[in-house]
Amino acid sequence: MPLYMDRHNIPQDITAEHVAQMHQEDLKIEHLYGCKDMTYWCDEARKTAFCLIEAPNEDAIREMHQNAHGDVPHKIIEVNAGIVESFLGRIEDPAPLKSEEQLIKDSAFRIVMIAQTNQILCTDEVKSKLRRVLHKNLDLTKETIKNYNGNVVNYDLYKCMASFTSVTQAVLCAITIHSNFKNLSKKVDYPLLELNIGLSTGDPVTNTPDFFEDTIKMTQWLCEVIDGQIVVSPEVRYSYDKENKNDLNENKSVIALNPSEEKFLENLMQFTEKLWNQTNLKVEDFCAHLCCSKAKFYRNMIALTGKSPNTFLKDYRLKRALKMLSVQGGNVSQVAFDSGFNTPSYFSKCFQEAYGMSPSACAKFFI
Repeated sequence: MPLYMDRHNIPQDITAEHVAQMHQEDLKIEHLYGCKDMTYWCDEARKTAFCLIEAPNEDAIREMHQNAHGDVPHKIIEVNAGIVESFLGRIEDPAPLKSEEQLIKDSAFRIVMIAQTNQILCTDEVKSKLRRVLHKNLDLTKETIKNYNGNVVNYDLYKCMASFTSVTQAVLCAITIHSNFKNLSKKVDYPLLELNIGLSTGDPVTNTPDFFEDTIKMTQWLCEVIDGQIVVSPEVRYSYDKENKNDLNENKSVIALNPSEEKFLENLMQFTEKLWNQTNLKVEDFCAHLCCSKAKFYRNMIALTGKSPNTFLKDYRLKRALKMLSVQGGNVSQVAFDSGFNTPSYFSKCFQEAYGMSPSACAKFFI
């Protein structure tokens, strides 16, 4: 039977006690609608509650809630049990055993971290050494996440995603991972090897179709915006500064965005991801979408990314082209056009400048 998570926006006068009572009312009649209430999360401070329910369809959940207590969910999405557990730590009611006296004051709000190394092209002389470093970095990253009470969500050789309940633990974890990587990378003579870390916050169900979709997207954008840095969202910065005496900006490896920078990044990346491979895409198109002059757009890009708009777009396309070549190989001319370059010759020139080799020769240099 499908598994769903719903979101309830709680009115100000509703408490955790009320939510617990509503959960018990659901349990009394769930069988009438073919449902099974697995558990729920309640956040009194943020006035949200999330229910995890096995059900034949979304309508069955709405009808059950309507007839149990009248609080129909604002949003329902289908979810995977393993993904829910990896982000939130459980898929059933926590101990003690279910009872009418049991209260769950367990927020589903999470800090999401992505730690990602750049994709690498290298000769056989250093390939095995780099691969050992990447494996060691991944092992250390997963161990560090657990040491800071985080949950590893998923990972591969280049990337690891984790969730945390504590913003302080998440930030300290990111700083430790970044420091560990610097020490490891000294063992190989490869200056292009970098680690980017992004930290953002959010709820599992918003207005988007997928689980933690908004938060994962923003975290990935933060991870990609500035090379070799830890970049955190405004809410991460605010919560960390609130919990700690020291200012997060005092750490040179951490860059904390303000709300206007975060909004600019969101608009920039949404537009870029939609149109990046169109060969006729121009800086003026970005300006029109972001409703700013060319001069202001240029200033904002330099301030946020350290790159001009044209350089940012070219680098973005090259990274996507590199990914295409590593996954599918194939015709260089086709990859050039698929990644938004006007001609294969210009693509090859840019690729050579960025990676030190031609795209046609790079296949044997992937790790």
